[in-house]
Amino acid sequence: QVHLVESGGGVVQAGGSLRLSCTASERLFSISHMGWFRQAPGKQREFAAAITSGGQTQYADSVKGRFTISRDNDAKNTVYLQMNSLKPEDTAVYYCNAYAWTPGSGRATDQWGQGTQVTVSS
Repeated sequence: QVHLVESGGGVVQAGGSLRLSCTASERLFSISHMGWFRQAPGKQREFAAAITSGGQTQYADSVKGRFTISRDNDAKNTVYLQMNSLKPEDTAVYYCNAYAWTPGSGRATDQWGQGTQVTVSS
């Protein structure tokens, strides 16, 4: 069952911007951190950015200074990824991730969204 819903992907020219959103369902609780991973064609999924429940952020070197991850102040189960100065190499499917508990799971596990396509044209 998918508990994360992403939106905001699309096609943009190099140098442009996009903002991705991810909302976790109410079935997820005690979310310790949320983040974004991405997978380009023919490549493995890689980490992009993450934010903890306390607001600490972490970024991959490849996106540092261009991407900003944030959480909704009112809805703590929503995170955003503001992507600026996009490059063709940022083209990938972007997946939302959360480390959280689900009812009956007995422990926290990684949860994944279905992904949203980001395409940057040169």
